[in-house]
Amino acid sequence: MTREFRVAEDAKVRLQRWATRVKPYYRSQAHYEELLAEHVAELRKLQDKHYACNRYALLLLFQGMDAAGKDGVIKHVMSGLNPQGCHVVSFKQPSATELEHDFLWRAALELPERGRIGIFNRSYYEEVLIVRVHPAILGKEDLPEELVTDDGIWEDRYRSIRHFERHLHRNGTSVVKFFLHLSKEEQRKRFLARIDEPEKNWKLSLADIEERKYWPAYMKAYEACLAATSTRHAPWYVVPADDKENARLIVSAIVLDALRKLDMRYPELTAERKRELRAIRKKLVVE
Repeated sequence: MTREFRVAEDAKVRLQRWATRVKPYYRSQAHYEELLAEHVAELRKLQDKHYACNRYALLLLFQGMDAAGKDGVIKHVMSGLNPQGCHVVSFKQPSATELEHDFLWRAALELPERGRIGIFNRSYYEEVLIVRVHPAILGKEDLPEELVTDDGIWEDRYRSIRHFERHLHRNGTSVVKFFLHLSKEEQRKRFLARIDEPEKNWKLSLADIEERKYWPAYMKAYEACLAATSTRHAPWYVVPADDKENARLIVSAIVLDALRKLDMRYPELTAERKRELRAIRKKLVVE
């Protein structure tokens, strides 16, 4: 279920060849809810072992166009997990302080500790996506002029990202990246729904509509990004996102695979610890 969505290392990516909708893995709404509940239940068990083992960290990155369903995936897939073992960060426009540092700095501050699961809703990849589509943003980052005018800045940033993620892998953090692949037509429908449903009015602005003009440029930026930064130790998955329920099942299956691959064990009890527990038991029994 998951390998078909993985971007191979050094592959050329043409998003037109990647489906935004595939045959559902569920037969009905009730079946979808049953499958998702099963996935979440297993995720909860694996998270418990992950937390107890305390040797690995898991970083999940979510990217996609507006209305691709990033919030919904995070809400539904991670809903049953222990909040103490998760850390969700939504990256917005960089602050003045963040702009005074390199583009990976603010992400490094939010990395998950060992035993934790970090979830980035958008990420440092914005620096090779929206910034590439709107290069004027580079002018606000106060970089040396020769770097801003050099067309190689994107390749340099891809290289920095690969090295950063390789460094994380060498230190026990598994990185799994999701591009929620939404069609432009489905985005249009979801934007209209945000107008029709009063509780969703706040999610839509004229700026969102203006960004639709840059759809081809965004697709090219994503293609270049996915091709340059999907690696064996930090893969990208292109998840068909036109069907929200199906996307959630696909993402949850991929997260399960990532956790299953970790060599996790509950801490083994030493002889001294076993004696201590026996002594505790005796005291509790006689109370």
